[in-house]
Amino acid sequence: MITKIDFEFDRVANYMEFVPYDVTRKGLYTCSELYEGYSPDQPNSYASCYDQQVYQHFLDTGKLTDYPLESLARSQHDFFIRKAMNAFLERYEKKKVVGVMGGHGLSRADEMYRKVALISKRLTEQEYLMVTGGGPGAMEATHLGAWMAGRTDAEVDKAISLLAQSPTFRDEGWFESTFKVMQAFPQTKGYDSLGVPTWLYGHEPSTPFATQIAKLFENSVREDTILTITYGGLIFSPGSAGTMQEIFQEAVQDHYQSFGFSSPLVFLGTEFWTSQVPVYPFLEMLQDKGCYKNLLLSISDHVDEVVKILNDFK
Repeated sequence: MITKIDFEFDRVANYMEFVPYDVTRKGLYTCSELYEGYSPDQPNSYASCYDQQVYQHFLDTGKLTDYPLESLARSQHDFFIRKAMNAFLERYEKKKVVGVMGGHGLSRADEMYRKVALISKRLTEQEYLMVTGGGPGAMEATHLGAWMAGRTDAEVDKAISLLAQSPTFRDEGWFESTFKVMQAFPQTKGYDSLGVPTWLYGHEPSTPFATQIAKLFENSVREDTILTITYGGLIFSPGSAGTMQEIFQEAVQDHYQSFGFSSPLVFLGTEFWTSQVPVYPFLEMLQDKGCYKNLLLSISDHVDEVVKILNDFK
């Protein structure tokens, strides 16, 4: 006898087969999986790759979907991605997982892009895992640095010069140039980095330089995940609204020492964080007044100094 519950589960099973994504993934995404169907020699093929098929489905069914079964499918997908991510993170000491936050519009031709890449390269060579939101700008610079770990700074500069011909993700050739650099500088030592992007911002390509990609539907889960897993500290390069949100969200975790201790908050760019967007002195003032406690604040313009701050914390 088929009950109503049996019928409802059958509907769910059929819907799960309908969606263009695997709701029970057994691992994180790789670049080749996320961009299956794309060829750098055929730029128009990007629109039909796996990532963009999922994004189009996401838009068609609603960013805030009204379909219960679609909501269930997305939640199940994100659950298995987080489960795979947690298994991956077990390879690293907690305090050797470091995040980088910053603007998605940071130009590849900007000196700050190079600084972020070199910091990431240095830390990756010291067996840190670098984590970002997996998008363009400062996020891409982080994953480029991890990708180039084991190579010389001169090779990093060469890679950046190739990328800088298409400075931002809005410029023609931006995505294709990434694959050209990966081909010119293939990885030989197996260094990893973790990107945690979201289909909410699916109009921005997730950086292929990230070797492990935990792409999620729920951006709120994604934001909290990045801040939670980066026990080794967070580097804040110049950014705007999203970066501001992340600074104060992380400050709450550190104030309450939600996970047993505070992690370093390292601000990269003295003039930006003290004059243009004076968040740093504001946090210092709030800590002096006792509004915040336990914040491990530091600020620097120098690659080696940032690396030392994070090493000293570990």
